[in-house]
Amino acid sequence: MSQPVKIAIAGANGRMGQAVAKALEGRADAVVTARFERPGVDAPDLVSREIALSQAQVAIDFTLPEASVDLAEIAASNNGPALVIGSTGFSDEQLARIDEASKTIAIVRSGNYSLGVNMLMGLVRQAAAALPAQDWDIEVFEAHHKRKIDAPSGTALMLGEAAAEGRGVGLGQVADRARDGVTGPRKEGAIGFSVVRGGGIIGEHSVIFAGESESLTLSHSAIDRGLFARGAIAAAVWVKGKPPGLYDMQDVLGFSK
Repeated sequence: MSQPVKIAIAGANGRMGQAVAKALEGRADAVVTARFERPGVDAPDLVSREIALSQAQVAIDFTLPEASVDLAEIAASNNGPALVIGSTGFSDEQLARIDEASKTIAIVRSGNYSLGVNMLMGLVRQAAAALPAQDWDIEVFEAHHKRKIDAPSGTALMLGEAAAEGRGVGLGQVADRARDGVTGPRKEGAIGFSVVRGGGIIGEHSVIFAGESESLTLSHSAIDRGLFARGAIAAAVWVKGKPPGLYDMQDVLGFSK
């Protein structure tokens, strides 16, 4: 049997950091070798970021965009470890910096590590390709807990990208991310986004294809935060030993062509 993948957990005291640690308990293919937090956070079971990265083959990071970018650049400057990034809300400049780091190390970055969501992306892409924009409006709906700081969610944007790809356009050309006041009629071909924040909602995503006389809704509900942790661990096991590059969950699951 091959040796388990050595994993460091960034943001170890956060909700997802704790979920990843719990999901790793008892696994034979992966093991926690270090847990770390941002500078200034101290606890008996935490080590510095530098020590954590030196002890790991892969680091799993569900923190904040600026912290994830910093981690990617430090890992790249040390030629490792590989990274699995689940943070969302990146700016274009931050994404460019992660892309640059991926020229040196292997990085899996995804707005969602759920198998079901990644299946949903494929269905949305197919539906968008089959249903013409002049007859079918697309609206991406998402709901999350009140502590989530970015909107629309990374998953909602992934679903919007999938819909746009199905129609052969860039999401930036057709996205309608804010409505307030007298906005006028909906533009043909627009992909709209609706956002709810409240309570402890883990994650709800739906893509509505609305025609004049019928509508089609494709949806996914997250019941347990552990599903994202398990997906990230699967990505960590997969990315160990991969050549430098920027990968996503479609690559991990073998959905990419």
